[in-house]
This record gives sequence, structure tokens and C-alpha cells, in this order.
Amino acid sequence: MIRISVASALLLLGTALIAISAVGLIRLPDVYHRMNSVAKAASLGVSCVLLGVLLLIPGWRTAVVVLAAVGLQLFTAPIGGYALARAAYRSGAPLAPVTRYDELGGRAGEGGDEQPRDPV
Repeated sequence: MIRISVASALLLLGTALIAISAVGLIRLPDVYHRMNSVAKAASLGVSCVLLGVLLLIPGWRTAVVVLAAVGLQLFTAPIGGYALARAAYRSGAPLAPVTRYDELGGRAGEGGDEQPRDPV
């Protein structure tokens, strides 16, 4: 009974994180914020769902498959998000107006008191 309750809580938490990620994908201002939302919340959401499945279907085979999937998800999702955000930056995707400083471009945004760094 407790195992099913914990599994249900993990499944609900994972589903909620994936839903929050989807809302962030729609509501956030630019591609960089959207990429961050999807890479972090969705990877944690998928991990919670998989751990919930492990509690619902216990066994060695399930444990090996779920742990491999969680490990790969936590390893590859941030790298994929970084690669896509870097490709977006290199292709010239605009920054949101709320972005105060572009570290890669070395220029200060509006309203910021940061000084651009000299290229090394």
C-alpha cells in the first residue's frame, strides 16, 4: 500500500514537472529560457515517472532498465539543451529584452550596470 502511494506521488510529481516544462515552453520570452525550462524540468519529470514505474513494477530487469534510462536522461538532456541553445545563439536568435548581459557577445544590455569584458 505504501509502495503504491509513493509510486503514485512520483508519477504525479513527474507529470507535474513535465506540464510545468510545457508551460515554460509556451510562456518564456526567448529560445534560451525555453531551452533551459525543457532541459531541466522535463529531465527531472521523466526521471520521477520512471522511478514511479520502478516502484509499481518491481524486479531486477525493471530496475536495470529504469536506472539506465534515468542515468542516460540525466546525462544527455542537459548536454542536448546546451547544444541546441548554442546552435540558436550562433544562428543569431535574439535575446529577450529582459536579458541584461550577453557574456558570449561581450556587450551590456539595457538597464544593466555591467561593463563588457575585454576579449582575451
